[in-house]
Amino acid sequence: MDEFNFYNSENDGYRGGFGGYVDPEPVMPNTPFSTGGMRPPKKKRRGAAKAVALVLACAIAGGGAGVGGAYLYNRAAVPANTTTIYEEDRPQVRTVVNTNNGQPMTPEQLYAANLASCVGITVNTTVNIFGQTTTSAASGSGFVLSQDGYIATNYHVIESAVNDSSVTIQVSFANGDKYDAKLVGGEKDNDVAVLKIEATGLTRVTLGDSDKLVVGEAVYAIGNPLGELTYSLTDGIVSALDRLITTGENGDNTTLNVLQTNCAINPGNSGGPLFDSYGNVIGITTAKYTQSSSGVNAEGLGFALPINDVKDILADIIEHGYVTGKPYMGVQVSDVSSEAQRYGVTAGAAVSYVAEGSCAQKAGLKVNDIITAIDDTAIDSSSALTAALSTGYKAGDTATLTVIRDQKELKLSITFDEKNAETEGRNQLQQNQQQQQQPSQGNGGYYYQWPFGNMFPW
Repeated sequence: MDEFNFYNSENDGYRGGFGGYVDPEPVMPNTPFSTGGMRPPKKKRRGAAKAVALVLACAIAGGGAGVGGAYLYNRAAVPANTTTIYEEDRPQVRTVVNTNNGQPMTPEQLYAANLASCVGITVNTTVNIFGQTTTSAASGSGFVLSQDGYIATNYHVIESAVNDSSVTIQVSFANGDKYDAKLVGGEKDNDVAVLKIEATGLTRVTLGDSDKLVVGEAVYAIGNPLGELTYSLTDGIVSALDRLITTGENGDNTTLNVLQTNCAINPGNSGGPLFDSYGNVIGITTAKYTQSSSGVNAEGLGFALPINDVKDILADIIEHGYVTGKPYMGVQVSDVSSEAQRYGVTAGAAVSYVAEGSCAQKAGLKVNDIITAIDDTAIDSSSALTAALSTGYKAGDTATLTVIRDQKELKLSITFDEKNAETEGRNQLQQNQQQQQQPSQGNGGYYYQWPFGNMFPW
């Protein structure tokens, strides 16, 4: 069994496996995946593709705040020579750059200044196995965004609570304080989430500028490795910038832009802050490298989300409960299988469902159409459609779809809807009603005559 599969066991509700990373021009995986909110890379990537296995840095919980952490928490104080520069961005997620009078902090100063802002996150899941009710806990890390209790973490840390009201979340501070947390919202495509606790007067982190990072720069992580070694400080450097890693398994993949560090990042560190030497959060620790299937047991290969990539996402979640501006077509599509292509069916994203009232219906898109391009971007699969939408368009944009219908090419103009709870919920309801009304229909129609791949909604 691969090492990373352990973290997806029944004792841990988190998504556990990474498919690999790509360190060149972006290469999309063959299976459909959702990247609706993924921000386009800021810098061009070059190099040869490499396949590795990674794991999300989450863990089975083993305890609360340790005595040593609580003791240091009570001693924590911002060094006297610390100064800050405030840049008003968006509510709760504004940049607050700590300059420390131009002098890097010592590790002792950095830890003391930020310990009160770091939290442990425990997610409790109750399941019924053969009539017996059991509760399992899994842990991650997070950090305080605002004085009134907004907490940032990774989506995969709290994923089991997204659609299950029986799952509870608890936030712990190093001084022993514990709070029940409410999930404000999460963004799976970028692996970020926001929690809210009922508290005031909290010490928030300072958010730095990850675009100014350089390889070789010193960085520090504070987190809860293994869910037991709480509030641990590890140090290292920025090993590389703009890596692309592909997360997920069973076709449920997401591509993330991350920075690489040799800070020790282990299960339980997920969602915790990565600091620059001035005490600013410049990343959210997310994953580490492992590839036990090939005998590779590498160390010093950790990954974090650059804070600049997720600031607006966090602000959107706080303000709206979801990420605004994501494009939505209101269709369900699938890959055209290689077998179908051998019989002359064009490769592309095959439409199997069009929601009533959606922008796709208004554009004239129909079931059995095959989307082969958006504007000048070729589409040869459902994942290519996903990638093109997420990196090149936002809600309200207008594009030209190239469509194959009855072996003829058509051009359709479409203005994208916004992907949110209302549009997704309405479309899902329509699909459920359609399935109930047609439970016994045969496999008639062009779509069912050809074997397509896994379906994917957009």
